[in-house]
Amino acid sequence: MIQYDFNNKTYTCPFCGHAQAYGNSYDITGNGRYKNSSPIPEKYQESSFVIYTFYCSNTSCGRASVMAINKTTRKQIDILPQVTIKQWPLYIPQQIRHDYEEASTIIESSPKAAATLLRRCLQGMIHDYWNIHEKNLNAEITALKDKVTPAQWNALDGLRKIGNIGAHMENDVNLIVDIDVDEAKKILRLIELLLEKWYVARHDEEELLKDITEIADAKETKRKEK
Repeated sequence: MIQYDFNNKTYTCPFCGHAQAYGNSYDITGNGRYKNSSPIPEKYQESSFVIYTFYCSNTSCGRASVMAINKTTRKQIDILPQVTIKQWPLYIPQQIRHDYEEASTIIESSPKAAATLLRRCLQGMIHDYWNIHEKNLNAEITALKDKVTPAQWNALDGLRKIGNIGAHMENDVNLIVDIDVDEAKKILRLIELLLEKWYVARHDEEELLKDITEIADAKETKRKEK
């Protein structure tokens, strides 16, 4: 769902993830008419929506997002984009990001295909981050046991037990298996957890250590100049 706060005039762009303030949101009230231009009777008010359009202030994005809010129930319906996808940093390999985004887009309409993409996403992460290449995904997860924290391993081990995935990991990672939406969403959350723990945490740590080292070097240089 598109995240907004009308009281504080803020929203988060669903395309780039940029949280921002907005000066104005463009809105259109769609009340409709009922017989001879009379207002819609109260019992039909659930069909009355206000449509809001936001434009992202991030210069590298600038895309418009559109949502409708029901005037009676306050229910929100996202129009553009219809699916809000978490955006990952560019230092994560493109194929991994692409598989994640595609799976997020179709997870409601086709959980089986989404689960297949997420399994391929996981395998790509294991190949790239850990440089583990075994005969199949099942063997690669097994090889991770002594390399990740117990909590991460338990999550990966749990993935084997969701639906029929564990029984099919010995086969091609692209094999489509029977799985429902809730199970596919659990796999999606696991992938998000691992992206945060493996890629984002590592990058943030490297940046912090680099900054501290540069500060120390600059201080040392100034000390020697005195």
